[in-house]
Amino acid sequence: MRGRNERQAAMLMQATPEDLVPARHPIRGIRDVVDRLLAELSPVFEGMYADRGRPSIPPEHLLKGTLLMALYSIRSERQFCERLQYDLLFKWFLGLNIMDPAFNPTTFTHNRQRLLDHQVAEAFLAATVEEARRQRLLSEDHFTVDGTLLQAWASLKSFRPKDDQGPPASGGGRNAPASFHGQRRSNETHASTTDPEARLMRKGPQQEAKLCFAGHLLTENRNGLIVDALLGEASGRAEREAALKLVGRQRLRRGATLGADKAYDTQSFVADLEASGVVPHIARNTTNRRSAVPEAIAATAEYALSQRRRKLVEEPFGWLKTVGQSRKLRYLGVARNQLWFLMAAAGYNLVRLAKLSLRPA
Repeated sequence: MRGRNERQAAMLMQATPEDLVPARHPIRGIRDVVDRLLAELSPVFEGMYADRGRPSIPPEHLLKGTLLMALYSIRSERQFCERLQYDLLFKWFLGLNIMDPAFNPTTFTHNRQRLLDHQVAEAFLAATVEEARRQRLLSEDHFTVDGTLLQAWASLKSFRPKDDQGPPASGGGRNAPASFHGQRRSNETHASTTDPEARLMRKGPQQEAKLCFAGHLLTENRNGLIVDALLGEASGRAEREAALKLVGRQRLRRGATLGADKAYDTQSFVADLEASGVVPHIARNTTNRRSAVPEAIAATAEYALSQRRRKLVEEPFGWLKTVGQSRKLRYLGVARNQLWFLMAAAGYNLVRLAKLSLRPA
């Protein structure tokens, strides 16, 4: 028998988002951890706002909204606020009632600098790491570092000579055709008019050059959790410089090991690691030269184990680029993209913590 399309009518309903989200939904475990971590960061939030004035959107809502954008691959803040209006799971995650309206997407824009000034994203990622440490899911002695190129929100057509002060060529409408065949373009002579901090880079000799930033992760080798993250300008030395910065920020204990791929096998980088007391478990690059990793280290069983476990770093990179939608960044400049990159990294940690908590002991 054919069903009939009944007209929708208004009705009175005694229910809350808590009643409508399934009890076994995996995001319940994530929200419990997020609420606990945000409560710990409450003193930071208190210092971000004046004691008097009009009440703002709670910073907890902004951070939870950013996490939801990473967890559910929401491509923009405007799309998130539109979905928040009707998605009961999103309202439940933020602690809103069914009839509470969504806030304006410009709220993210107006509060972003405040979050940057108080390094809230760094504090939140560190809180997820501390939560993993409390649950004894974190290795304190064995780590891996790696970097990747993340495409900037800028077109190659915006990559113009630095001394070219004239307006772009007119004609062809908003997206006029352009040909760069035969032109020599480099970061020394050209810059993007859309995002001057982006750099023209390519991953390999036969790869297409794109305007990029460099994203770097420091992970631990037990469960592949992100210990620290950094986003900066792309360059040929960016990976090694960022790795030393991450090691210094985390203050790895003496005797800790650091795995990495062959791009990190240089005399200066290995010497800097050894000077800081970190054992270099770097893949040896013996192509046309001698590896900087000492033979005594490469011959150990610990080195062989690090070479297997260091590949775990590819899992968070894969998640960040696909689910976290960081393959092509959504903001302009290092600072704003760094905030997104850190929050997406925290989102990955939360997903991993939720899964690990369900794993049989």
